[in-house]
Amino acid sequence: MKKYFFRILFLAIGLLVHLSCSKEFLNRTPYDALPTNSALNSVTDLQTALNGMYSGLKSVNLFGRTLPILGDLLGGNIYISTKNSGRYIPYQNLSYTVADGDASGIWIDAYNTILRANNIINANVPSSPVVDNIKGQAKAVRALLYFELVTHFAQPYAVNASGEGVPIVLKYDLLLKPARNKISEVYSQIIQDLTDGYNTMNGLNVNSSYMNKWAARALQAKVYLYMGDYNNAKQAALDVVNNSGYTMIKNSDYLAYWANPNPRTDKKETLFEVSFDPVNNLATNSLAFFYDQTGYGDALCTGALYGLYDSTDVRKQLIIKGSSVRGPNVLVVNKYPNKPKNNDDDTKVIRFTDVMLILAEAYARTGDDVNALLWLNRVATDRDPSFLGYIDTGAALINDILIERRKELAFEGDYYTNFYRLNLDITNRGNEFPSSARPFLASNPRRILPIPQGEMDNNPNIQQNPGY
Repeated sequence: MKKYFFRILFLAIGLLVHLSCSKEFLNRTPYDALPTNSALNSVTDLQTALNGMYSGLKSVNLFGRTLPILGDLLGGNIYISTKNSGRYIPYQNLSYTVADGDASGIWIDAYNTILRANNIINANVPSSPVVDNIKGQAKAVRALLYFELVTHFAQPYAVNASGEGVPIVLKYDLLLKPARNKISEVYSQIIQDLTDGYNTMNGLNVNSSYMNKWAARALQAKVYLYMGDYNNAKQAALDVVNNSGYTMIKNSDYLAYWANPNPRTDKKETLFEVSFDPVNNLATNSLAFFYDQTGYGDALCTGALYGLYDSTDVRKQLIIKGSSVRGPNVLVVNKYPNKPKNNDDDTKVIRFTDVMLILAEAYARTGDDVNALLWLNRVATDRDPSFLGYIDTGAALINDILIERRKELAFEGDYYTNFYRLNLDITNRGNEFPSSARPFLASNPRRILPIPQGEMDNNPNIQQNPGY
């Protein structure tokens, strides 16, 4: 009887402990919440959170590899070698589905990093030059990520500004299941964040791996370009080229510029980049490793792009003919040459030369061919000293500008999105692609990515893109 009593007592104590633990579990703060009693309360807290936000941009799904790869692969600047590691094959073949892990990774990691930015922006820390600068950086980064999201997951602004964009989330809410905002609303939020960032950042940043007011203004010029708002694109670009103090990297320094793996402090060329170093890098998942022939080396330059460069164009020297791994006839991208040196090249997000080409296009599209040619030829004749310059006008001039964008920003993820923003057909990605995937017409549903299936399963308020 005594044994039975003690057994019952033991079970009762165990049940009480279990109930107590269960109650404690139910009262726990969600792992990704930011409870008010442990929120960001000081400049030190904000700085730590800022570093975490920038770390989010380094994700392999964002600027670590996928975003720059897709921009060149979908457009036809690069292709995936037949000898490959299995990455990005659906994008080679235009066969990606709602289950695609790369599309899902962009969505998830972009929103995770937006959450980090939101926590900084909403922190209850008294205003000061340092605090304002930090919050300005967070707003510019949030704008950058929404720009990438709306570009990859929604129709072009010029096609349907009132169409389904992406959800705008500006503060942490564990239970939120947001619907998609209109494309025009997303762009308005981006412009507002970049304006706020431009107005509140104040030159306290250390180097090009941190956002600054001129990077925000340059990004704003690019966003206006994607909206087809060429007058505002022109004004923003002019502000950068006239007032920022940044300068274009010249021909004599061009190769050294790309050989340098470190952030810059000299205001030459790089307005903002996502930085990696020998300690903080993606190792075998990096962008450089995907091009490096001693790494995966899967991504190779297409013949169509290579053929655009004259022999005297300095940019052609960043493409090497022949590989010990893939044979003597392939074209190897050498824009990210530091992986064999145990370092990772930074991913350029916005460069001064990009702004010059935005300015050239904005002038051309507002009827000022003289100034358009001026800015276009500053780039073209520097990169190829034997070239006497473009002389076209009208539609032919705009085509020249787009070709120069392709040549200058190759392997930086810019190319495909020009077809996207202008709703243009890609009639032939190149003979390196399967015949069925050589044309990539504007009517193809895969011109934008699918909303990830996981998001669809968990959020009844969101709608899938047509064709998926």
